[in-house]
Amino acid sequence: MRWEKSRKRPCDRPIRVAEREALLALVDPQGRLSVRVTPNARSARIAIEPEATDGPRIKVWVTVPPEDGKANRAVIMILAKALGLPKSALTLERGDTSRIKVIRVAR
Repeated sequence: MRWEKSRKRPCDRPIRVAEREALLALVDPQGRLSVRVTPNARSARIAIEPEATDGPRIKVWVTVPPEDGKANRAVIMILAKALGLPKSALTLERGDTSRIKVIRVAR
């Protein structure tokens, strides 16, 4: 994936082990992860939203626009790095054009 010079790579900050374990704890028994995405953000980051309507979910901000799947690819990349998994272990199951997405995590 090619990045513009003015934009940073997503989530350059190293992920701590406790943060990784907290993210992995949100994966349900079927291997699904609920994510709320905000594209065109000022910086790429991840947070846990504990008070979501359908239980805790991960909130992801990405710096790329939501066109031609760019934001979806950025979400997969940032989550793979945060979870310590290869990008191929994550697939978008539901929410291709929605802000609320379901990501399948293969371990």
